[in-house]
Amino acid sequence: MNEPVRKERRGFASMSPEKQREIASKGGRAAHQKGTAHEWTSEEARTAGRKGGQVSRGGRGRLPQPEQPRGMESESER
Repeated sequence: MNEPVRKERRGFASMSPEKQREIASKGGRAAHQKGTAHEWTSEEARTAGRKGGQVSRGGRGRLPQPEQPRGMESESER
C-alpha cells in the first residue's frame, strides 16, 4: 500500500547548524582555491537582493501595473 512518510532528519539536516556551517565553509574555500567560485559584482548582488526582497514581501515590492483608462476594466473588476 502507501509507504509512511519519514519525518526524521537525515544527512546534512540532522547536523547541528555549526557543523553545517563548517562543512559549507570548507566547500566555499575549496571552490575559491580551485578558481570555480562565483564572485558577485556589486550590481549582481544589488539585483539579487532586490529580487529576494520582492519575493519575501509576497509581491508588495513589485512595480505597480499601469492603470487602465476608465471604462476599460476587465469583467472581473466590474
